[in-house]
Amino acid sequence: MNIVNLRQILALNIKEQRKKLGISQEKLAETAGLSWQTVNSLECQRTWASDATLETLAKVFNIETFQLLMPPETRAAISSDPTVTLRELAQAKKAYDKAFASIYGDSIA
Repeated sequence: MNIVNLRQILALNIKEQRKKLGISQEKLAETAGLSWQTVNSLECQRTWASDATLETLAKVFNIETFQLLMPPETRAAISSDPTVTLRELAQAKKAYDKAFASIYGDSIA
């Protein structure tokens, strides 16, 4: 996984979560305390989000921060399977932390 893939995944997840809430980019920006340009740049894959921005967006969407970096098909499989345990979610998070750290270095993990 590389930064392009992560930007693409993040963009898809932000847009999907925003549409689930039925809000515009402007409303998401207002709710999250971000500029409209930031939300637009994230959804259009022009920029990357800081840790604080990821955490803020996750709170607005009422999801865990790491879920913003999970491919949609992985999130769908987890959310649609009632037998998925917290241990499996933790393992998925650990795998994404490791992939993220391989891009940004061990200081992230």
